[in-house]
Amino acid sequence: MIKEIFEELRMVLSGQSLDAIVPPLVYVIVNSQAGLGPAIISSGLTSLVFGLIRLSRKQNWFYALGGLIGILIAGILALIAHNATNYFLPGILSNALILVISILSLILDRPMAAYASHLTRGWKLSWFWVREVKPAYREVTIVWTLFFLMRTLIQITLYTQADVSALVWANALMGLPVTIVILVISYVYGIWRLKTLKGPGIDEYLAGKQPPYRGQHRGF
Repeated sequence: MIKEIFEELRMVLSGQSLDAIVPPLVYVIVNSQAGLGPAIISSGLTSLVFGLIRLSRKQNWFYALGGLIGILIAGILALIAHNATNYFLPGILSNALILVISILSLILDRPMAAYASHLTRGWKLSWFWVREVKPAYREVTIVWTLFFLMRTLIQITLYTQADVSALVWANALMGLPVTIVILVISYVYGIWRLKTLKGPGIDEYLAGKQPPYRGQHRGF
């Protein structure tokens, strides 16, 4: 199970965590020493370097490019308002948007976790809506919703307090470390829940097999 979890995490995270963590840290350090303008330039150049490294290694540079665009937008907002905390505003808004989408997915009974798994693995979407399968993804989506709610509330609180350093550390801690914990919990609970629901595994569903089912034993 442990080896399986590591393989799943590697597939989801894809080694892109530094692209999101390092530029904001550079921003805060330079902002405290040299001011807002140099901080924006330094964090932007850092993100650009990550992108060039990904390209030179023929790796996926999507996250680095997205990070660079995000930094440019955040930097413009910070410069316009002359407020260093505005650098984090796009991230706060995007997290709040994900929270809203997660809540709506629960209200519509089309849990976001199912769509995330569908996009990641390419499994047939109709399998996720099977009566003996959907509850597992609904319950995991509830966990995700609580996490996004907690992160949004903390980010908004620190933003209103204009605490730049606290925002960086909060985003860092609630980013990769907590995300890994949430993903592990989601995977372990999800696999266990699918077994208790006794629904068909994705292979059995595609093959049109009838119960009793072996169930889903790998992947969530």
